[in-house]
Amino acid sequence: MGIPTETVYGLAANALDASAVLSVFEIKKRPSFDPLIVHIGDTELLHTIVKEVTPMHKALMKAFWPGPLTLIFEKQGVIPDIVTSGLNSVGIRMPNHPLTLELLKTSGLCLAAPSANPFGYISPTSADHVLQQLGEHVEYVLDGGPSEIGLESTIVRCDNDQITVLRLGGLSLEVISALGYPVHLNDHSSSTPEAPGMLTSHYAPRKKTYYYSADFSEDDRTAVLYFSKKSDRIIDRTLSASGNLREAAHHLFKYLRELDELDVDQILVEKAPPIGLGLAINDRLKRATSS
Repeated sequence: MGIPTETVYGLAANALDASAVLSVFEIKKRPSFDPLIVHIGDTELLHTIVKEVTPMHKALMKAFWPGPLTLIFEKQGVIPDIVTSGLNSVGIRMPNHPLTLELLKTSGLCLAAPSANPFGYISPTSADHVLQQLGEHVEYVLDGGPSEIGLESTIVRCDNDQITVLRLGGLSLEVISALGYPVHLNDHSSSTPEAPGMLTSHYAPRKKTYYYSADFSEDDRTAVLYFSKKSDRIIDRTLSASGNLREAAHHLFKYLRELDELDVDQILVEKAPPIGLGLAINDRLKRATSS
């Protein structure tokens, strides 16, 4: 089942049903070593699926749930190993989308829901994206309109008195830091990730994708994704003409997908300013590039 969230659309299955979760891996062609995030609609469920909810967890949940923040917990045995790729920890979040929140609350289920796209490709931000890519494999898609944020959730781990950010996403470092805890960014990619989205290559178009350079040659076989630069080129997109980072994040995957579908040989991408959501945008661009 495809479900909408404020970040991207997810491919959901009952997180406590190992065979259902296996079908998600099979549909996405996702490697078994890449763990999934579990979505809940009621914090009371935490006591049945994780071993400890620390004061730092509670502070983060109070401030940012429902919302684009995934928290890492030590899991209970009820969470199948396939969900966590054999890890003893599990990522959990409460999405901030009215349709999916209602689904979670009325069903009482915990849903494992990675992005609803073939593994490694650009994440879907609309129901149409899900249907275009996985339609024949998904029984139905709950259409909740375009994803408001357009970037996956930020993933954090609580380490004693420090918050460690494992994946940049829709909640900025500055906003998290405002809680008063020390925040450390783990910006290393891994072939054995402890959280989704940590692989070196991910979120990538099928066309060769490189960083934009001001001296690139004019070529009708090249498409360009600018951050805010205005251009007379026909084959381009601009994430935000005004330089608004929230608008840029909202457009990122949609515009990458549009350029990837054009009859071009390569895509050039321009980095965002390295502040706020710009850090998460640049993280996705880095993983999307071919070099």
